[in-house]
Amino acid sequence: MRPAVILARVSTPEQEAGHSLEAQLANLQAYAERKGLNVVQVFRIIESSTKGYRPEFERMIEFLKKQKSRHALIVDCVDRLQRSFTHTPVLNSLMEKNLLEIHFVREGNVIDKDANSMQKMMWNMGTVMAQSYTDQLSDNVRRSIKHKLDKGEWIAQAPLGYLNETDPATGRGVIVIDPQRAPLIQMLFNDYASGVYSMAELARKSKECGLLTRKNQPLAIQTVANILNNPFYNGIMRIKGKLYQHAYPRLIEPSVFQACERRKRNAGMPQQAIRITRHPFLLRGLITCATSGRKATCALQKGQYVYLMVRNPANQNKIIWVKEDTVVEQIAGVLRSFAMPEDLLFDVLDYIKKTDEQEKQLGRASVKELQAEQGQLSQKLARLTDLLIDGSIGKDIFEAKNKEILLRRQEIESRLKQIEEPAKDDRQSLGNVVTMLSKSAEMFASSKTDQKRQMVGFVFSNLKLEGPSLRYSLRKPFEVLQQVPHNPEWRPLRDSNPCCRRERAMS
Repeated sequence: MRPAVILARVSTPEQEAGHSLEAQLANLQAYAERKGLNVVQVFRIIESSTKGYRPEFERMIEFLKKQKSRHALIVDCVDRLQRSFTHTPVLNSLMEKNLLEIHFVREGNVIDKDANSMQKMMWNMGTVMAQSYTDQLSDNVRRSIKHKLDKGEWIAQAPLGYLNETDPATGRGVIVIDPQRAPLIQMLFNDYASGVYSMAELARKSKECGLLTRKNQPLAIQTVANILNNPFYNGIMRIKGKLYQHAYPRLIEPSVFQACERRKRNAGMPQQAIRITRHPFLLRGLITCATSGRKATCALQKGQYVYLMVRNPANQNKIIWVKEDTVVEQIAGVLRSFAMPEDLLFDVLDYIKKTDEQEKQLGRASVKELQAEQGQLSQKLARLTDLLIDGSIGKDIFEAKNKEILLRRQEIESRLKQIEEPAKDDRQSLGNVVTMLSKSAEMFASSKTDQKRQMVGFVFSNLKLEGPSLRYSLRKPFEVLQQVPHNPEWRPLRDSNPCCRRERAMS
């Protein structure tokens, strides 16, 4: 029997408490028995697959590297193994050395060094979809944070002088004035605005007055400076350089806060200004000089010609003027590289559609199982109540079992809501992205300046000019999708009926 390793992973301890690991292990053990695989090691991992360093995952990789024979790695699906392409090179290296084959149970896909193009494409597309799901979760978090900020709600620990509390009426978090520290914070601002005290003197004075941090430490000079620079006390939240009006009590009057700002300016503290340009430069702020590391400056010459000024790679003391059209043409060339032949585009869209149908079938099966368990729990609860009424069990046992059943019912209701509530279709979105990228060069050429800027920011993550030459990185998953039209391994096996395949993809 060929040796095998099982990998079962959940992202958080809360998921483990819901028995997700046990369900995975049972399913993977059954798969190993069906395939005649001898499980020699089981890795139960509770860690996110999106963070940079994964200690438990690395421990599994080290185990596989030490083996002298080929081992099968059995996982439930692609996203249990990875949600990005970070570890793909390591896994590929082990397969090339004939030390590893990967069994994705849910997808029914086995990858080894002899895998064909369709099998590799299924693995890569599965990773792209897992990355897309992770990105969407991040988008949802960002949207939630933006919604809170737009409503004037703070999203972190309140600054010194305020307290985080819970509103007993609504159960929502609120920020209130700290009655002990707030007067002392006001004293700091008033004293600094008077021009009499330096920040070092204010740090010493705050210690004498008993103003301490939440860890009961005296205020350092830098802490005093941070307090005086924080517009929250004046009714404004600063989040990543952006300002929002907050909905909490203001601690410092605008006149006092402005007096402090004037004093800091007079003391020589630099103030960053926002430069507004009349001409809508396409690449303003999007290109970095590879030589100096600074943003490339855009300039308009003779009222119609746009240039980017960067440092000469051969002589950093000299400036090179690069025509904007030269850089734009290089960007357009990258976008043209995404273009797919029509038949390949149909194949990719067809694969995405079929994968989506399989996921929906799994979702319907999960709903059916969860609803059946709901009915069983209701029956158990009824029998438990009867036993209490009959006196067969005591109140303590009833309450313990009743709590256990109710918690499980809440878990099932939460899971059903996740499955049944309408959400954006990730695979349909991925199909739209693939279609859009295939035509991105034409869209870019016909778009207005603002739309072009959005497209450049959407596709590229790191644009640099090394002299007149463009250097770039692509955002995920575009770096993978760029290889589809040019790598024969990405082209799936041909369908025996291409007309039907095309109809499925277009539908």
